Amino acid sequence: MKRREFITLLGGAAIAWPLAARAQQPTLPVVGILGPQSLAASGHLLDAFRRGFAETGYVEGQNVAIEYRLSEGQFDRLAEMAADLVGRQVSVIAAPGTLPARVAKAATQTIPIVFGVSDDPVKLGLVASLARPGGNATGVNFFGSEVNAKRLGLLRELVPTAARIGMLVNPANTTNTSSMLADVEPAARALGLQIQIYNASTSSEIDAAFAALVREQPDALFLASDGLFSTRRVQLISLAARHALPTSYASREFVEAGGLLSYGTSLLEMYRQVGVYTGHILKGAKPADLPVAQASKFELVINLQTAKLLDLAVPPSLLARADEVIE
Repeated sequence: MKRREFITLLGGAAIAWPLAARAQQPTLPVVGILGPQSLAASGHLLDAFRRGFAETGYVEGQNVAIEYRLSEGQFDRLAEMAADLVGRQVSVIAAPGTLPARVAKAATQTIPIVFGVSDDPVKLGLVASLARPGGNATGVNFFGSEVNAKRLGLLRELVPTAARIGMLVNPANTTNTSSMLADVEPAARALGLQIQIYNASTSSEIDAAFAALVREQPDALFLASDGLFSTRRVQLISLAARHALPTSYASREFVEAGGLLSYGTSLLEMYRQVGVYTGHILKGAKPADLPVAQASKFELVINLQTAKLLDLAVPPSLLARADEVIE
């Protein structure tokens, strides 16, 4: 063999060997996360997901890859994002939230789905039963109807003179809004309260809704649990403070940022549980056989400084029941 031919052959082998070695490296499984919030607004929740995921032995970038599909409050983008994850043939779709869960379920009957929903997942058509889901979806249920009724009662307890309550909902999130109204309106009647509905699906519509609230002057505001509102929580808290409107929120993140009161499931714990279930499925568990977990951690958080600014005296009995009082 001539010297030039030998060098050419050797060079070809040197190129081919690393290519072959790379081809033999195992491909990481891919998990898709489908959600309505922005990355900035949900970073702490995604951290909780990753903590739960790590409990089952999975660490992003080491032995699993994660594809994030977050719609930043634009609910009409969720179907496209779900279709993209299905097209990429991800191993599991994690879909915290009622609308993401339903969109994911509509997009695939084969890829496993792990949801976190406040509504009854059987009524939503996500599972056949809580004990034996029977399809490609399972996850966490956190009892929205009971929580919403109790949250309204806590707001009335904090503002005992209230007779008219404004309720801000996002009509673009039709499933969630219908469920919230079905929970809150009968609870309001039982408490002798009048509910006035205000709608907002964008940041500018939130401003317009508060302008209407200022004109009509309800005694307090009940904010629906919604991905858009979570993304816009600074705007909502600022408007409530500017107009001295006592407001009840669904999660502690609002109260930590200056809101008055929140009661609801721990979203951090829900995301952690979704992460744990996602890991179990990657390890081989079948959604059809994995019972829907029931959320058990609910939090009452009160911002005492905000209450003072609103000239509200928080009843000692309410303070005693609070999981956290921010001073």
